[in-house]
Amino acid sequence: MTSSRPSWWALGWLCAAAWALSFPLVSTLDTHRLWGWCAAAGYLGAACATGLRRPRAALPLALAGAVVVPLLYLVWTGQGQSEVAVIERSGRLLLESGSPYVDRPGRVEEYTPYLPGMALFGIPRAVLGESGWLPRLLGDARIWCAAALLGGMCGGRRLLGERSPGRGGLVLLLVASPVVALPLAVSGVDLPLAGLCCLALAAAASGRPALAGVVLAAVCAVKWTAWPAVPVAVALLAAAYGWRAAVRCGAIAAAGTAVAVLPAALLQPAELVRQVFAFPTGRAEVATPARSPLPGRLISELGPCGWWVTVALLLLGGTAVAVSLVLRPPRTVVAAADRLAVGLTVAFLFAPAGRFGYLALPVVLVLWARSAAPADAVPLPSRVVAGSSVSVQAAPAGPYRAPAGG
Repeated sequence: MTSSRPSWWALGWLCAAAWALSFPLVSTLDTHRLWGWCAAAGYLGAACATGLRRPRAALPLALAGAVVVPLLYLVWTGQGQSEVAVIERSGRLLLESGSPYVDRPGRVEEYTPYLPGMALFGIPRAVLGESGWLPRLLGDARIWCAAALLGGMCGGRRLLGERSPGRGGLVLLLVASPVVALPLAVSGVDLPLAGLCCLALAAAASGRPALAGVVLAAVCAVKWTAWPAVPVAVALLAAAYGWRAAVRCGAIAAAGTAVAVLPAALLQPAELVRQVFAFPTGRAEVATPARSPLPGRLISELGPCGWWVTVALLLLGGTAVAVSLVLRPPRTVVAAADRLAVGLTVAFLFAPAGRFGYLALPVVLVLWARSAAPADAVPLPSRVVAGSSVSVQAAPAGPYRAPAGG
C-alpha cells in the first residue's frame, strides 16, 4: 500500500459524510434527515479510522452508521418511505385476492406501480404481523429487499468464480456507500432489481442460460424497468456461448415473466395497465410523486407535445442500445453490465417522470461487475461465430475467465 492510499480513502469517506450531511439540511423527509445524521457520523468515523491508520475499522463504522443503525431504528419505529407500505399492502392483497392492486385507487398512496413479483417482498409482513420486535423486523419489506440485493451480488460473484478476499470487500463497500445505503434504509424498492440483474448477468457470463432465464423472469416480474436486462443477457450468451443458449435463456425469461404476471392481468387488467404503466409515466388520473428535475420530466412539461417528445427520445435511446448489442455484443460480464447501465441511464434520464434515486441501479451494476470480474481477465475457453448454431465447448469448472475485448 502506498502512502497516498490512506489519504485518498479518508478523502472519500469525508466526501460521503458531506453528501450525507446535505440531507438534514435540504430534505423535507424525516427518514432522509435521520439517515443523513446517522450516515454522516459513520462516514466521519470511517475517515478518522483511516487517518489513524486503522483501515480495518473504517468499513464496519461506515456500515454501522449508514446502514445498520438507521435501518433498525426506522424498522423498529415503523418509519419509511411510502413504498414500504405499498409493498406490504400488495403482499397482503396478493394473499387475500390473488392480485396485488387496489381496485380504482383514488389517492397516490393507493397506487402500486410494480408488477406482481414485488408483492412477494410484502408477504412476510402479512404473515408475521407487527406484534413483537422480531416479527416487526422480519416482516419489514426492506429486510427482504436488502436480502435480494446481497444474495444477488454475492451469488453472482460465486457463479463467476471470484474468490479474491480483497475484492470481496468491495461488495460491502458498495453497500456502505450512499448510493446503496440510503435506499436500503428508507425504502429498498429498487434493491431487488439491482441484485437480481447482477445474478442474471453472472449466470449468462458463466454459461448458465437456464439459470439466467429463471433469474431474469423473477426480476422482470418485479418491475418492468428491468426488462432491458433480457436482451443484454441474450446478447452476451449469443456472443460467448451461441444462439442456442441465447434462445433458451430468452424463452425461459419470457415464459416465466408471463406466468408470474398473467394471474393479475386476468383478474385486474385495467388496474395493471393504470397502476404499473400509466401511473409511473405520468398518464394516470393521479400525478406520480416521482418528479425529480431530470431532462425527461422537464421536457414533458413544456406543452402538449412534450410527453411524446420524451417517448421519441426513449425510443431513440433504446434503438441505439439495441443496435449496439447486435453490432458489438458484450462478451464479458463487465461489458454487459456497462451496456445495461447505459440503457437504464438513458431510460431514467428521458422518462417523463422519474427520481434521481433510480440512477442507483446503473451505478450498482457498473461497480459490482468490476468487483466480481475485472475487465483484464483472460479469455473464455471458446468463441462462437456470429450466427452459428454450433454448440460450444462447456466452460471448465473453476473461476470464471472473461474473454478479451468487450
